[in-house]
Amino acid sequence: MAVRKKAAPQKRVKTRRAARASAKQGPHRVQVFNPLTLAETFDLRDPLESWERRNEHGNLLRKTTPLESHAGWTPAKGRPDPVATLLASDAGRQPDLLALRHGRMAASPFSFLRGAAAVMAWDLSRTPNMGLPVVICGDAHVNNFGLYGTAQGDVVIDINDFDEVTGGPWEWDLKRLTASVNVLGRENGLNRKERRVAVMLCAAGYRLNMQRVQSMGVLELWYIHVIADRINIAEIDRVYPGMAKLWPTAQAVLTKAIAKARRTNNARLLKQTADRGVDGGWRFKEAPPVLTPVDAKTREKVIDGLNAYADTVARERRFMLGRYHVVDVAHRVVGVGSVGTRAYLALLFGNSDDDALFLQVKEAVAPAHAPYLPPLPPRFEHNGRRVASGQVLLQAAHDPMLGWTEIDGRHYYVRQMRNMKGALPMAYLSGAAFNFFAFGFGALLARGHARTGDAAVIAGYCGTSAALDEALADWAEAYGEQTLKDHAALLRAIKSGRVKAVHGL
Repeated sequence: MAVRKKAAPQKRVKTRRAARASAKQGPHRVQVFNPLTLAETFDLRDPLESWERRNEHGNLLRKTTPLESHAGWTPAKGRPDPVATLLASDAGRQPDLLALRHGRMAASPFSFLRGAAAVMAWDLSRTPNMGLPVVICGDAHVNNFGLYGTAQGDVVIDINDFDEVTGGPWEWDLKRLTASVNVLGRENGLNRKERRVAVMLCAAGYRLNMQRVQSMGVLELWYIHVIADRINIAEIDRVYPGMAKLWPTAQAVLTKAIAKARRTNNARLLKQTADRGVDGGWRFKEAPPVLTPVDAKTREKVIDGLNAYADTVARERRFMLGRYHVVDVAHRVVGVGSVGTRAYLALLFGNSDDDALFLQVKEAVAPAHAPYLPPLPPRFEHNGRRVASGQVLLQAAHDPMLGWTEIDGRHYYVRQMRNMKGALPMAYLSGAAFNFFAFGFGALLARGHARTGDAAVIAGYCGTSAALDEALADWAEAYGEQTLKDHAALLRAIKSGRVKAVHGL
């Protein structure tokens, strides 16, 4: 018979009300749970403190970390040269792709922000936080929210990139998200006042949704997901009056994005990326530098990695996966921040040529925030497992084919390449649609954090006024200026020859 291991004592704190109550009822302390501790061990004998008391504790934390402390940005003394930090983050990547990475980052300040997670990680580690960890995305910018399909055929909207996922302060994700709203807003032509409105809406979306979910049943919270074509605008407007006015424009954008996502499937991808050779076999089309063939030795290593990956998916999915076979493997370049890491695309067939499956095998390296945080529990030392596990924790509905593996001692995670995945055209939006999605991304981030963090404590800390929204608007404007300076530094380094870059790819 298995014996449940007794949980190690967790740090407990007292609120003033709890202290007063203890005089009448005996010793009783408010428990604030840590997701990294719960990941290792817990005891089902331990009760969860009421959300009201945990909310009050969060409120009291404003005394030690005032909401106003999150406002503004001044580079900390000794801030590393951002170009040097960028070059250091190139370590371990494929050398022949580094110039492409630098060129993509040089395209605009927002592109720089996307690829400079390591730069911002140092900066965020010097900012205040109230001391409550959650599972963070680690790279929560606006382009890392989008559409994807569920196993039931619905298109949902959620966070959809987890390479940097780890355990850390929730403020780091929210600050990166609000900074990205500001920087992209600049590129979309928003003036300072308009940027401030968008950032405040983003922060308000986080704060208000955290208040909404703090009292929910645990199971109810974990079941919440947003089906993109069933958004209840009346409920959203009830939580934040005025959102209904933004909805018509946002709905038109979303409807087009959903239709495009539904067309993004394995059959369509097959036509786009592969064709039959003269021998009748399927092969990937060459499209350098994005899609290039691999040699026979690499091909076999990737297939061996996929065989090992099969043991990391649910048992019923393993039976399903066993009915497919690999017909080709190619190397694929993805994104901005990920350029230079190893990523492969495998084409598999099942019942027939009409039954294609694309699996992406993507290298997972240590998250950018790792140097500034305590080590993760041992089970997450495998970076592929860290990414896959973090995705399951933060997403309400996740890819059923998600898993991890190793190739040549390097860590990888595996996912479907196309499962009705789609992007929202944030680079082309302004006004009502931009503001609506800024609010929505903040709300989605709160829902993700609430799944592993203590929503009541965070909600109590954030409060019911717009004080945090105002502070983060100041932060985002100042950090937006910093991003422009860092991007300019990269352009100068490219012009001087210090950094090699290839543009336009």
